[in-house]
Amino acid sequence: MKIKNYVLVLMAFVGISSCAQDKNPVNTNHGFEMVVPELSNPWGFVFLPDNSMLINEKEGKIIHFKEGKKTLVEGVPEVYNRGQGGLLDIALHPNYKENGWIYLTYASSEGEDEGGNTALMRAKLENNVLVNKEVLYKATPNTTKGQHFGSRIVFDNEGYLYFTVGDRGNRDENPQDITRDGGKVYRLNSDGSIPNDNPFVNDAVAKQAIYSYGHRNPQGMVLHHDTGDIWTHEHGPKGGDEINIIKKAANYGWPIISYGVNYVGTKFTDITEKEGMEQPLHYWDPSIAPSGMAFITSDNYPGWKGDLLVGSLKFLYVNKIVLKDGKVVKEERLLDGLGRVRSINQGPDGFIYVGIENKGIVKILPKN
Repeated sequence: MKIKNYVLVLMAFVGISSCAQDKNPVNTNHGFEMVVPELSNPWGFVFLPDNSMLINEKEGKIIHFKEGKKTLVEGVPEVYNRGQGGLLDIALHPNYKENGWIYLTYASSEGEDEGGNTALMRAKLENNVLVNKEVLYKATPNTTKGQHFGSRIVFDNEGYLYFTVGDRGNRDENPQDITRDGGKVYRLNSDGSIPNDNPFVNDAVAKQAIYSYGHRNPQGMVLHHDTGDIWTHEHGPKGGDEINIIKKAANYGWPIISYGVNYVGTKFTDITEKEGMEQPLHYWDPSIAPSGMAFITSDNYPGWKGDLLVGSLKFLYVNKIVLKDGKVVKEERLLDGLGRVRSINQGPDGFIYVGIENKGIVKILPKN
């Protein structure tokens, strides 16, 4: 018991927090309504300026939901729908009203090797057809492994585009090697070119789009509304799911350091920290299997402004995280037991919308 208490004190000192999910209280001060019913796996969705929605179904369909009606978008790129791969995230250019660019990540089989890997595309939407399609990045090599494609897309306040690719099930080679794709956060200009201040732009053998490395499988990414920092979360193995604040050229340690173990319970590392590797802001043990991520920035939910939302695939709820001075101080369950939460966004009306597998997209409603 003394050792356990010492570890908890040490964690608090260095600013890291962890949580056992069965101790999190259920927040009952909310309800929900179904907005888009009968969806299979709404991996990503985005609101258009007319308040209609584009919804990525993992199997490879984009749905345009407008005025209660679903219309399939044509011209969607062919996806490698295997395991965790398929049609993944979707985002709009910050100046979408002027230029019309839409960005997609998806598992693609393009390339010489069998299997697939994560690709980033931009396109425009005309009469519910994707046109002017351009592949901006394609991770290599392809592999038939079905795990760890990532992927989320975020633009920062300067207009740079960030996207994530998981380690593709190759933890021993990809995450720590900047000459290889996988296990990385990438940063591009919006046209797919490499920013001239990217950290490895002068390294002839590096993947010059890399911004940070040492990641496992980041399936959540969001821009912090006040600081402008990029926040991510990523899946650990058994234990060790993490929240990280992304820094230029930083190494986040996977698989050299981790708070998790192999799925069978054996260790793959004996250390949780190492000089030159970043510590997470927060980690979960047991793993919650996080997906989707959003900050609440509206006044629609009394007392919730500034809280962080993370979906749990494993425990079937939205995790509401209360932050104070940049640290996690409390966690609560929303939509408890409703289903596997895949995607979360704050809509233009300030309400939180949540994509739930085999259900649809629901809106969280505050109780008066």
